[in-house]
Amino acid sequence: MLQEKYFFLKHFFYLAIHKLTMDFSSKLLENAVNEMSQFPGIGKRTALRLVLHLLKQPKEHTQNLSQSLQLMRDEIIFCKNCHNISDKELCEICSNQNRSEQIICVVEDIRDVMAIENTSQFRGQYHVLGGKISPMDGIGPGELNITSLVEKVKSGKVKELIFALSSTMEGDTTNFFIFRQIEQYEIITTTIARGISVGDELEYADEVTLGRSIVNRIPFEASLKNS
Repeated sequence: MLQEKYFFLKHFFYLAIHKLTMDFSSKLLENAVNEMSQFPGIGKRTALRLVLHLLKQPKEHTQNLSQSLQLMRDEIIFCKNCHNISDKELCEICSNQNRSEQIICVVEDIRDVMAIENTSQFRGQYHVLGGKISPMDGIGPGELNITSLVEKVKSGKVKELIFALSSTMEGDTTNFFIFRQIEQYEIITTTIARGISVGDELEYADEVTLGRSIVNRIPFEASLKNS
């Protein structure tokens, strides 16, 4: 019995060490796997499968992928109005005459814009903060696109501000900070209805739930009383 346990443990540690120290027959292959494994959620073995898959494809496929990534990295910019990722100074949403500039939906990043757009329930514009206030991570108001948002409110063009940050402590803190910056101005502040579970990110919410949360949004002051 002891010999069986020893045999099992010996092979377990061998496999664990072998997994951590993967041997490559090519330095070029190793470098490609190391670069690929830096992506979120991709370990060395998954990276190896992806790289080997690319090797099996025609060269032009890999070249097209490489060129697309390089072009994206070199030429993509941020919309000067809402800070969304864009190909031009003004993104397609901000330059769309059918979108109302009087209603601004405040989100954390581009993934939230995409999630809300997929609901087809919002016809205003967005303001991408680029994150949430998080002292533990060293992110303060100065690291976010809050000043430009306050300037929009000061201009008097915005009639309603919708807070659509995730219902986490950091999200609520960010909402409250912005609210205190603009509460002196004549503007309606609302937040998406809590159809989204506490702690959930918007990008993971289904389209129907997220759409209803936007349509059934509530005054921000009411959310403060209920929290």
